[in-house]
Amino acid sequence: MNEPSRIVCWFSCGAASAVATKLAIAENKKLGLPLVIAYTEAAEEHPDNKRFLKDCEKWFGQEIVIIRNEKYSASINEVFRKERYLVGPRGAACTRLLKKGMRIQFQQFGDRQVFGYTVEEQGRVDRFLDANADVDIWPLLIEHGLTKDDCLAIIDRAGIELPVMYKMGYRNNNCIGCVKGGAGYWNKVRVDFPLVFVQRAKQERLLGVAICKVGDKRVFLDELPLDAGDYPSEPDIQCGIFCELAELNIAA
Repeated sequence: MNEPSRIVCWFSCGAASAVATKLAIAENKKLGLPLVIAYTEAAEEHPDNKRFLKDCEKWFGQEIVIIRNEKYSASINEVFRKERYLVGPRGAACTRLLKKGMRIQFQQFGDRQVFGYTVEEQGRVDRFLDANADVDIWPLLIEHGLTKDDCLAIIDRAGIELPVMYKMGYRNNNCIGCVKGGAGYWNKVRVDFPLVFVQRAKQERLLGVAICKVGDKRVFLDELPLDAGDYPSEPDIQCGIFCELAELNIAA
């Protein structure tokens, strides 16, 4: 890879991407490169994400550029309606059109891109690089040995209130009713967001595709057994040995 001309931090309203962005800002004090923080909006994320985004802007000392796919009103439901596709061999249509597509439009030659990949996700980084060999990734969280729980703890210790979805026990701060979720996730959504559960169930039937698998069989949401899956009730907020080192780097 050539020397970068710009750093782009992809903020997702998740704890990991927030910590990765803060680390990039700290590291960039030595590099002195232009740094942009970008967020690809999805209308179905929890409303509290807007509050978290504003809190993080204050923490970063920098505004976040909000990118929207106006063709679909930045809405996963509009994607499902217009594309008549939920999820399948090509992945999730909402991710492709609202997230990945907007990233590709925004990125420039010479960008060094920062994502919230933690040490548990080295495999995801490898797969991303296999599919996007021309992208210069800066895996800051992995370089600092930080886990998802470490990132939750760093956000908490920075005095920033965690997003509501984390408090409700969700492992990630994705859209409410993410089509990439498994059976346990959907049984939790059934309890926490029953209207979203019913909406997705209707979309499944309309398009003739089932999101979840129980064993080796695809099962429609309106037939999903109540005891299917095993989604954790809440994430652990604990801090490993690398947290303090990362926080010292941020403070410096």
